Amino acid sequence: MSRSTTHSPDRHGTPRTPDAPDPPETSHAPDVPDRDHGPDRDHGPDGGSGARQGRDSRTAVTVFVALGANLVIALAKAFGGIFAGSPALLSEAAHSVADSLNEVFLLASLKRSRRAPDDQHPFGYGKERYFWALLAAVGIFVMGGCFSFFQGAEALSAGGSEDHSGYLVGLAVLGVALIAEGSSLVRALVQVRGHAREAGRGMATELRRGDDPTLRTVLAEDSTACLGVVFALLGMWLHMVTGQVAYEATASFLIGALLVYVAYRLAMESRGRLIGEAIDPVQRRELRRFLETQPEIDTVTTLLTMRLGNDSTLVAARVDLVPGLDSEEVEEVLVRVKTAMTELWPHADQIFLDVTDASAEDRTKARADRQALEEAVAAVEREDGGA
Repeated sequence: MSRSTTHSPDRHGTPRTPDAPDPPETSHAPDVPDRDHGPDRDHGPDGGSGARQGRDSRTAVTVFVALGANLVIALAKAFGGIFAGSPALLSEAAHSVADSLNEVFLLASLKRSRRAPDDQHPFGYGKERYFWALLAAVGIFVMGGCFSFFQGAEALSAGGSEDHSGYLVGLAVLGVALIAEGSSLVRALVQVRGHAREAGRGMATELRRGDDPTLRTVLAEDSTACLGVVFALLGMWLHMVTGQVAYEATASFLIGALLVYVAYRLAMESRGRLIGEAIDPVQRRELRRFLETQPEIDTVTTLLTMRLGNDSTLVAARVDLVPGLDSEEVEEVLVRVKTAMTELWPHADQIFLDVTDASAEDRTKARADRQALEEAVAAVEREDGGA
């Protein structure tokens, strides 16, 4: 006996019946309340579309705050860098320009990722966030990191000027920039803390495992901006005190290295989710345990998951049912199991269950998969415990 059944979700993650029912393969599932009934630690603690939109609105405000700060700071740094002839300040100006462009990308991602599924994109547009976050990472690397390295190399080859009269203006600009960037960083950290509280975990864990690439990108930009300003301040001050341009060139190199590292980390995260990344091991274990505790399910031979967006997850499982069930009972079991899964994990809005006869090899593989998953969960718990 090998049959598969599916539910096609609406844009809010609530199962709906297909437009044209198929013979006995498909059934009409009851409506599922749009609320969170169970653990949802890693994909959108808020189950309803209104809560998700509210969360996106908060993220948009955070991005707008960062964008406004970066635009003003970029102009101030550019004028100050030209006036003072400071390579470190010009590097920071390029950094702020890159951040401003990236925030425009991130605002686009917030809007585009909420579009409803269509014929060309039946699973929705949730991965738009990962695409635009990848573009932001490229922008940080090219416009920020590479330009900073160029400024450092040019400063070393050209030598420094003995006239530092403009540096006081440059230092004042950097001081104001540090306050503005720090305010934007505090706003992002407050939102991260709120997400961590909703998910029931610490901030360090949320920073590593949070699902919103837009917020993580803003936080990374603001953090590196503050650290970059500190590097520039130290480089300019040491240049003024010692007359050695090498200090300021070193500051430019440090800013460039910092930006390249952040761009690499953000790009790797976006790459993994664009390719198709499984959800957190802890939640995969919860899904598997839930299926295995159902009295009609004998063996879960395969469990596959993939992130489709911040609040959308694909779950595909191959299960072997206990003997003696007729076709109607099988259909009722699958509908009940999928309805319960959607209630417990509202983000699991694409659920596919395939009924199959498990062979001895399938059962052996299932035990190995279960053991590997337990080891992955143990590793995550050790990492969280050490945070």
